[in-house]
Amino acid sequence: MKSIARVKICGLTRKRDAALAVKLGAWALGVIFAPESPRLVDVEKAAGILAAAPAGVERIGVFINAAAGEITAKVESCGLTAVQLHGDESPEFCREVRRLAGVRVIKAIRVGNAESLNGVVRFDTDYLLLDTYHPGRRGGTGQVFDWNLAAALSEELRTGRLILSGGLNPDNIVEAARAVEPFAFDVSSGVESAAGIKDRARLRRLFDELKRI
Repeated sequence: MKSIARVKICGLTRKRDAALAVKLGAWALGVIFAPESPRLVDVEKAAGILAAAPAGVERIGVFINAAAGEITAKVESCGLTAVQLHGDESPEFCREVRRLAGVRVIKAIRVGNAESLNGVVRFDTDYLLLDTYHPGRRGGTGQVFDWNLAAALSEELRTGRLILSGGLNPDNIVEAARAVEPFAFDVSSGVESAAGIKDRARLRRLFDELKRI
């Protein structure tokens, strides 16, 4: 089954959740390697989860301020096709990771106000991901930010490489799609029953809602 919109299901910790996401039409599967995350998985578990992704489905690892060598090693061990850098990484570091690891790079930017997006033009990464700013957490907050800020970005950026994240769920995904028209969506806590545990009914409903677009 193919979804109309591109969706990355992130924070996966179970093979069966990854398999269902693929069946429903996920564009990408995401696993988290950041030690501070409640959805942290080790290399062995991540490789097993991502094995559910057939050719054409992105396998993405999420890192926060990790060393380039560590990122490259996990790319090789888990067969990642892209990495998401969710910390304070510079444009130069993003380029270095792309060169060393040989995969696509997603740079996450946390959005709290319009000034948060001033640095967007500095990054020439393959994709830019906008997530909700939270003073104590990076991602997985379940909170949305003002989508008008994302909608104000150029159409070329939004439709070509913008991934919208932050509090997306089956109840607001259609509204978000119409407001921002991004390249893709990143969903994690919005389809969970507990941190890292995807709710199968909510997953199905998310993809069903996107068919309305």
